[in-house]
Parts: sequence; C-alpha cells; structure tokens
Amino acid sequence: MHAVRFDTAATDGSARTGVAHTARGSYRTPCFMPVGTRGAIKYLSAADYERLGAEIVLGNTYHLMLRPGAETVARFGGLGAFAGWGGLTLTDSGGFQVFSLEPKVDDDGVTFKSTYDGSSHRFTPEVAVHTQELLGADIQMVLDVCPPLPSPDHVVRLAVERTSMWAARARAAHQRPDQALFGIVQGGVDEAMRAESAQRTAALEFDGYGIGGLSVGETREQMLPALAAALTHLPTDRPRYLMGVGDPASLVEAVALGVDQFDCVMQTRIGRHGTAFTSQGKLHVKNAVHAMSDEPLDPTCTCEVCTRHSRGYIRHLFQVGEPTASRLLSLHNIAWTLQLMDRMRTAIATGTFDSLRAEVLAAWG
Repeated sequence: MHAVRFDTAATDGSARTGVAHTARGSYRTPCFMPVGTRGAIKYLSAADYERLGAEIVLGNTYHLMLRPGAETVARFGGLGAFAGWGGLTLTDSGGFQVFSLEPKVDDDGVTFKSTYDGSSHRFTPEVAVHTQELLGADIQMVLDVCPPLPSPDHVVRLAVERTSMWAARARAAHQRPDQALFGIVQGGVDEAMRAESAQRTAALEFDGYGIGGLSVGETREQMLPALAAALTHLPTDRPRYLMGVGDPASLVEAVALGVDQFDCVMQTRIGRHGTAFTSQGKLHVKNAVHAMSDEPLDPTCTCEVCTRHSRGYIRHLFQVGEPTASRLLSLHNIAWTLQLMDRMRTAIATGTFDSLRAEVLAAWG
C-alpha cells in the first residue's frame, strides 16, 4: 500500500489532470508548489498561501535542519503546524543546497559546512530520511546527487550510480507510513542515462517520482528530450514531479509530456526585484515607462494585486525602497502561476490543452 494514491481524471495527449491523495489530504494536478525555504515563502505568511489557493508548499530540509533544527520543528507538531499552514507540505532532501556548497562527497554521503556558522555536518541518505520524518512533511524526497550542467559524462554517471544506491538506502530507512517518500531520477541531458535512472528508481517502488538535475544550466531544448526519456519509464499511477522548474514555457511543455507537479523559487526571486509574470511575458515594473500607468500588472489576472494596484503605484514603491513592493509582486507571481495551473487542468479536461500551450509559448517561448 502506497502513501500516495494518484487518480487520473482526464488526459489530452500525454498531458493529464488528476488528484494525488496523501495520508493527510489531497492536491490537484498539474500543480505548482510555492517554495518556503526556511519555513515561509519570502514576504508571505500561511494566511497568504490559503488566500492564494496553494494546496501544497515546499520546505527546505538543509536550512530547517540547521535553523531551528528538525527536533524543534517536531516539537511544534511538524512543519505545517510550526508555520501555521493547514495545507500539505513537501520537503526536499536538501541535496541541491548541499551540493551547491561543493562538500566532500563519497559513496556513503556528504560532509558539508553550515552556511550559518561554519559548523561541520555529515549527511547520508538515512540522515535525510530521519530528518524529514522529524520535519513531518506529507511528502519527503530521497537524498540525491545533482550535478551541474554541463558536466562530463563520468560525473553524470557517478551521480546516477550514487543516486540509485542512496535511493535504495532511503527506501530501507523510511519508517513513517503516513509520510510519502519520493525517489529522484538523475542523468543530466543524456537520454539513455535518464531512462536507466528512471528504470532503476521505479524498481524501488516509491510513492512518487521526482526528476531532478534539470534547469541547472542546460537549454529547454536539451531538457525536454531528457525529461521525456525519464517519464517513459515512470509508473503512470504515481505523481511525477519536475524539480526546480517554474518558468511558464517549461511548465506547459513539461505538462504536455505528462508531468504532474512543480516547484520553483523563480516566482518570488524575480518578483522581489521588480519582475512580474503576465500573459504577455515578463513585465519589468521598475521601467520608467510604467511611472504614470494606471494599468494592473496583468489585465487578465484576477489576483488581489491586479484588482487593487496599478503599475505606477508598484513602481513607486520600488523607487522609494518600500518592502511592500516585493511582497506585492511575490503575491502576484505566485497567484498568476497558480491560475496558470488551474487553466491547464481545465484545458486538459476540455481537450483544449494544445491551444493553451501555444498561447503560453507565444508569450514565453
């Protein structure tokens, strides 16, 4: 019995919409998971997530295990209770952050230094599982090796081997039946290695499957064939999660291939610096041309920012260094992306996904 049951409601080509049921609640797919790295989406609160209609929010194991510590989060009843968030949570393994620090890696695990105080820590697949069990998310991810791209073939091959070996160890270490465990597929942009990694990961019978190591330096044209190669070998009755991808063009292309869920920091990262997602592509609201504009960020968007505030007002806030500007654009970008996912679910159900895909690619491709 798996901790996640996935029900497909409709398909349009390879794109699909459905519902993933966890032990504590369900989420509709395709879905976007906003990223709350340290227990909060930057500039937002749990009340905001609820109002925006998010169903599942991501937390970062690396940061939370260092501050405030997994045991502290556990004492509060887990990440959701700690943050006052009643929806679902997913924690990544912390692997991406660990590897971005270029730690000492061996077959057993990694040794890294804290970005907070320089203290040394040992992280293994078993430690990653135990830490995430304490964090109490509804879905946790196995520890994997995420090589940058481009990387030499031998580096990608070693990442595949260690990711597969660590996945088996994580599977054996996992104890909580109420918490789902997702495996992760690696392989760079090599289609054969992607297929192999997917087959080896699927053989371990995880509750769902992440596709990692993409959107880390390669082009979209390189990413999509590698993604397709992995998806071919992943079970259709489990959620399929493309990790760290959130630009609208990649979202619609990945959904077209059969991906169910996504996460990305892009929405809030570029929002904090003055860039909005719109139906016409990126809007740089700091530009002088918007100084006297009474238009909303996106006339087609129904979010609270677009129904209340003008481009001219938001530009003014950025010009005077008012933090509210970053909050408003973060709210808008997440709301806009959640609306896009809703439009994709509707388009798949009505058989009009190709038309929506073409519309998004015309603005964002």
